Amino acid sequence: MTLHLDLLRHGETECGGGFRGSLDDALTAAGRAQMQAATAAAGPWDLLVSSPLRRCADFAAELAAAHDLPLQLEADLRELHFGAWEGRSAAALMQTDAEGLGRFWDDPYAFTPPDGEPLAAFEARVLQAVERLRRDCAGRRLLLVTHGGVMRLLLARARGLPREHLLQVTVAHGALHRLGLDGPNWREL
Repeated sequence: MTLHLDLLRHGETECGGGFRGSLDDALTAAGRAQMQAATAAAGPWDLLVSSPLRRCADFAAELAAAHDLPLQLEADLRELHFGAWEGRSAAALMQTDAEGLGRFWDDPYAFTPPDGEPLAAFEARVLQAVERLRRDCAGRRLLLVTHGGVMRLLLARARGLPREHLLQVTVAHGALHRLGLDGPNWREL
């Protein structure tokens, strides 16, 4: 049976852009509005699943309560941990670690930010979480409230992109994308 996954990226956060990773920023009013606009005509869902970080979980809890839906927090759907780059913008890193940033952009699997999470480990934990959801929730429709990195990974896989093209997948704040997972066959809907 097919699992239908709607993927929602969190909206704008109080601390702005850059490599937020495991930092636990709250949403701005504009960020909340981005997510509300994306979900206004979407659904219905059987279950909401969210990263436990506030920029995802706070909105997911509100949406679950408003639609009387169960909410499951899934730690493995957290964003990639960027180590020493957490909280820094690409512009700031261009001043202090342009070579590292360039290597990460060229192939994020081949270069890990200092003290960061290797992309292969991130991929493994995210795909394990999605496989658990596919196994446990087949035939249902879920909303995953998560992060740009998680969504890039899942969309790249559904689109059949080579892994080194991961960062070419764009996902705006508050973006909603749909996937259908039928065993090993993934497709963007």
